[in-house]
Amino acid sequence: MFLQIGCMNIDTKNLVSITEANQNFSRVARMVDESGAVVILKNNTPRYLLIEFGNAEAEQLASDEDAIEISKRIASKNRIAYDSLSK
Repeated sequence: MFLQIGCMNIDTKNLVSITEANQNFSRVARMVDESGAVVILKNNTPRYLLIEFGNAEAEQLASDEDAIEISKRIASKNRIAYDSLSK
């Protein structure tokens, strides 16, 4: 079973309690190496996402690209209004 967080799918096998992460961080880090991400729960609620550093950079780029595409769509949709305001 998978949990979707943002644009990432997290296998529910990769959910760990904050206590477990605190007591056995090396095991949690190995889980990240094997699966790409681990969600750390606090009071049975997803609280932290542990991912490889390289994946964090890729996620940021995807987020920036999404913002650029949204900006382009809004500009295109409102081109007439922007043109008349620029006169």
